[in-house]
Amino acid sequence: MTAPAHARTSADLIRAEEPVLAHNYHPLPVVVARAEGAWVEDVEGRRYLDMLAGYSALNFGHRHPALIQAAHDQLDRLTLTSRAFHNDRLAEFAERLAALTGLDMVLPMNTGAEAVESGIKVARKWAYDVKGVPDGQATIVVAADNFHGRTTTIVSFSTDESARTGFGPFTPGFKIVPYNDLAALEEAVDETTAAVLIEPIQGEAGVIIPDAGYLAGVRELTRRKGCLFIADEIQSGLGRTGRTLAVEHESVVPDVLLLGKALGGGIVPVSAVVARREVMSVLGPGEHGSTFGGNPLAAAVGTAVVELLETGEFQRRADELGVVLREGLEALRGHGVTGFRARGLWAGVDVDPALGTGREISERLMREGILVKDTHGSTIRLAPPLTVTADELRSALGTLEKVLGQAG
Repeated sequence: MTAPAHARTSADLIRAEEPVLAHNYHPLPVVVARAEGAWVEDVEGRRYLDMLAGYSALNFGHRHPALIQAAHDQLDRLTLTSRAFHNDRLAEFAERLAALTGLDMVLPMNTGAEAVESGIKVARKWAYDVKGVPDGQATIVVAADNFHGRTTTIVSFSTDESARTGFGPFTPGFKIVPYNDLAALEEAVDETTAAVLIEPIQGEAGVIIPDAGYLAGVRELTRRKGCLFIADEIQSGLGRTGRTLAVEHESVVPDVLLLGKALGGGIVPVSAVVARREVMSVLGPGEHGSTFGGNPLAAAVGTAVVELLETGEFQRRADELGVVLREGLEALRGHGVTGFRARGLWAGVDVDPALGTGREISERLMREGILVKDTHGSTIRLAPPLTVTADELRSALGTLEKVLGQAG
């Protein structure tokens, strides 16, 4: 007989996953049972400072009271109708999200990958109906080292072989250019181009921040060449970089915006495509849909998330605490840290490979009560909840200094 989860140790639970759970992740060996704010606790009661925040899905921390209350209230009323009927929560969510982003219309979905897939469909439909691209010939220009999800279409334009190998045949219609290279982008865009799809900051690649002027250049180029600018802000958006959206650092408004992760408040999966009216209006009934997209529970939580962001408090916190993060990382440069890239409360930290891989550094930090996740090579990502305190940040950086010192 299987022991109840609360009576099993971390080792028991990890072993129990092995024969029954698909091996598509390689998680750190910690089993989280409870969480609040910036802290999580494992089944043995050990506490850890969460410096990953669910890849930005937990921007507002674990179990933020306002978000939990919104979910509880809605659970007592209505959770799902499908889009066959209207529900009383969806209009407010769409109105406030559109206003927050400076755009006009919202297509609610569930996961980030769904938002990307939906954005691709909208861009292609716009290319045929509005731009006049011959049927079946629309192309979308993307950046190398991108991460937009792992569906079969999305991995078709990934340059990460671990995401692609074994999953062909691949979807045509995409051109890949180097990130942060306006000249290459200019050359790739032609009369068949429906859109340019990029991350304002490449998260999975190691928090790669483009040169100043790049995003404004993409906006100018797409406007001049008559194609759409789609900004994937699924990780970078909703307060993470010290602005509501990362494109705001260059005062750019894209034609289409992709949101997810933090939009669900760490409670339910919520994503959205937000776009200019003349772009989104190409969709008609039956051309795209989702049974769960825009469900009342998701809309209630999403509205509560937007309400938190409308005050600007979390954007200011990320901006101010980002200074603490950058100063702390700068002090570690040459002391195990070979370089870093940071904006707001988001950083990619390159560790001297002689001290270990990113995975090894993450495991050592875990044993010291700090949870981070590696990306490529010896790079780790730091993305704590925006509710983290300056003292907690400094403590985490002190632990990183300790771990790097021990490794040396």
